[in-house]
This record gives sequence, structure tokens and C-alpha cells, in this order.
Amino acid sequence: MKQNKFMKFMTSRALILALQIIASGVFLYFVYLTKMLPVKYFATVIAVLVVLVGLFWGIIQSAKKKEAENNKTSKRSIISKVLSLLVSIVLVIGSTFVARGNSFLDNVQTTTQKYVINVLVLKSGPYKSATLEDLKGKKFGRSYEKEKSTLNKALAKMEDTIDTQEYTNYDTYIQLADALYNGDVDVIVVGEQYKEMLQVNHPGFDDETRIVKSYEFEKKAKAVTTAVTDVTEKPFTIYITGIDTYGSVSTVSRSDVNLLVTVNPKTKQILMTSIPRDCQITLHKNGKMDKLTHTGIYGVEETISTIEDFLDLNVNYYARTNFGGITNIIDALGGVVVDSQYDFVTLHGNYQIVKGKNEMDGNKALCFVRERHAFAAGDFVRGQNQQALLKAMLEKAMSPKIITNYQNILSAIEGCFETNMSSSEIKSLINMQLDDNAEWELFNVQVSGDGYTTDETYSMKGTSIYVMKPYQSQVKKIRKLIDQVEAGEKITKKDTKGLDGEQ
Repeated sequence: MKQNKFMKFMTSRALILALQIIASGVFLYFVYLTKMLPVKYFATVIAVLVVLVGLFWGIIQSAKKKEAENNKTSKRSIISKVLSLLVSIVLVIGSTFVARGNSFLDNVQTTTQKYVINVLVLKSGPYKSATLEDLKGKKFGRSYEKEKSTLNKALAKMEDTIDTQEYTNYDTYIQLADALYNGDVDVIVVGEQYKEMLQVNHPGFDDETRIVKSYEFEKKAKAVTTAVTDVTEKPFTIYITGIDTYGSVSTVSRSDVNLLVTVNPKTKQILMTSIPRDCQITLHKNGKMDKLTHTGIYGVEETISTIEDFLDLNVNYYARTNFGGITNIIDALGGVVVDSQYDFVTLHGNYQIVKGKNEMDGNKALCFVRERHAFAAGDFVRGQNQQALLKAMLEKAMSPKIITNYQNILSAIEGCFETNMSSSEIKSLINMQLDDNAEWELFNVQVSGDGYTTDETYSMKGTSIYVMKPYQSQVKKIRKLIDQVEAGEKITKKDTKGLDGEQ
């Protein structure tokens, strides 16, 4: 008897309509919190939800009168209840989607960096399966070539586990790696960002060594960017970097991808400037010559300040991802179709790339954008491929089919993409785009130059490595183009001719 009354209550017209009103209110609340939906659309959503409530209320009242006259439940009443419940369910699902998106925008913001110190052994050595405790009393090697503070913090943490150890000091990371391979030491402790130095005499270092233990230290990035007052009104430049590591995207490492995206929200033009990783630059910190990728070793603030000096501009925001981020995002998108200008086989992964359209999953796409040895123009072509992949990702992300994989995509991006642009600024840009639905003009330019070999770079002095000396005439033209976009002057394909790499 009590159960029948409960079921009757649960299926009552008043309760079902109340559920719809509550679900509508919750949905509107979450949509309002995002600040992304323009007022005209938000007002439309409110109007639609009010009309739906009024419609079901009218149907229920009409059905109620007929039921009183006929003394039986009408089909119209049953249908209206079912439809009202379905609307409520859809609104609840919609609320979770909106809340998830809002949470995502908050979580991708960061101003911190992670310095990772690794304890490494050779896979082929006697300690290939050793735990940290097994290494107690073994021969440890270390180097203070570029920094000391973070390494000492890691050593102190390590010694909390295995007591005080004795160390052999080496002047350079190259000597440190040699000592491990030669058996002079059993273990080395070194920062993740110095991987390139460790690979100089041992190209297979990553595959031939094993990380026994890692220590991470967070440090707030020095504020070197200046946000604009209103991203929907003022031009701004974002520095996008891709670091050459897996794991946490906050890890300090070499900057393999270096893109400047200059946006003018009034003229609806975007200028994307690609700077090769091997580009010869002058370090901001000490005025020494180095190549761009090495600036990442000293933190994102050094890379940004160095690029600002190089192109005589102000960077307003930065965003970063890494190898793991690229593969995760593309796999979550369900793969992408990338247009390649060349036939080649990738060094990493041994993938066959054909001239024209190529279907790619995350790993294939990563190997595609990392390739440079297959081309005479090296990094210049790699820059083109990076832009081609970005275009393919944007096209896939804007496809209506993406809605069905919405949650997976946000989960994939979260944790492998970070930016110091505030969520309110990102939301205001989305709001602006939804409001005017404008078409944007995208222009691509690349810094190019002549390659040469030198042993005079600051980060790897004494080691012969490849560097690209940029054409100063091109750098001046790119500076002028960036100035034009920032000043609100419209640029054309004619202005980018000779700088965009198109054949």
C-alpha cells in the first residue's frame, strides 16, 4: 500500500514538472558561470526552457481535466510526463558537460614549472633491475655544470632513504654520461633538462638507461609576460612551446616547438610565426650565443625573454604541451588527417608518410612533426609540418562529431596542456567568437637561415653541434608583419610571400 502511494507520488504531475524546473535552473546556473555564451543566446536558452515548462504545464492541465471527465489516465498525460522527464535528463547531462568544461578551463592555468632530477643506471649493467635501496654504497656520479641548488635538494631527499653517499664530480654532463657507460660509476644523478648533453656521445641514452627514481621540485615561473587589458579588443601574442619530454607538461626541458601566435580580435587576423629549434639566438640571461631549443633548459621565462629580444616584441601569454600531450589529444580526437608536402619515412617510429593526405593517430602524428633529418631544409620543413598538424587538429576539433567524445577530449588535454592565460580571458574569446561567428584569416611565416656546425654555443660549449643562423632580412620583415597585425593594419598573402614556405 505504502509502495503504491510512493510510486504515485513519484509519477505525479507536480513532481515531474518540479524536476524539470529544477533541472532547467541548474543548467542555466552552470551556463551563466561559464561566461562564454553571449547574452542574446543566453536569453534565447532561457526563453526556450520557460516555453518548455509552460508547454508541459498546459498539456498536464489539459490532461487533468480530461481524466476528471473520463475517470481514467489519458495517453496525453503519460506522454507529457515521459517527455518532461527526458527533458530533465538532457538538462542534467548538459549541466555536467558545461561544468566539466568550466573546470577544464580553470585547471589548464598555471605559472609553475617542475624541475625533475633522475637517478639513472644502465639497463645492460649489473643494476638494471635495482631499487634505490639496492644502490646504497654504490659509486655515484654527479655534475654541477649548469646548476647546483636543485640537484642538491634531490641528493638530500635521496640520502633520506639510503643514507649519505660518496660522489665523483664531473665538470660536464658529457663526461658524466661517459663515466656511466665506461663503468667508472654505477649510478648518475642528473636533471631531465640536460638530456641532450648526455646524448652527445650516446645517442641511444634514453633507451639504454633506466630511471630508478625521480625527484620533482616545483618553482613558480618568473612573471615576464604582460596581459592585455581586454583580449576581445586589444591585439596580443601567445608563445606556444612543445617540450621534448613525456610525463608532466610542467617539466623544464628543451623547447622543440616554438610558435608565436599574434592575434588581432578586431581585424580577425592571426599571424603564426614558427622559429626553428636550432635557430641561433642571444640568451637574454647573459648575452651568450646559443640555439633556441636550449633556452628551455633555463625555464620558460628565459625562452620568452630571449624571443622578445630576438623579434623586438612583447609576449602577452604562453601555452605549453609535450610529446605525451600531443599523442593524447590526437588520440582523443579520434585521429587526424594531415596534408604533407613530401614523401618520407620518419626516423622515430619508421612511419611512411605520403605526399598529400595522411591519416594519423597520436604516435604517428608526433613522429611526423618531430622529423627533420629526412629533409634538406631540416627544421624549416619541420616547422611547416607542425603548422599542418595544428591545422588538422583545429579542423577535427571544430567538427560536430566531436561532441560525442567531448569528455574524453577534455580529459586528454587536461594535464598535458597549460597556459598562463586566465580562464576569464579564454571565456571572453569564446564568447566573442560565438557572438559574431566571424571568419578568421590565418597567415603562416617562418624564420629561416643557413645551417652550420659550431662548438661555441653557451649550453654545449666545446661540443660540435648544428645551428641555424637566421637571415636578418627575413627577421626584419617578420618583425614588421607582427607590428602590422598588432597595430590593426590588415596584411595579405602578398605580405607573407617568401616567408611562408609555400612552393
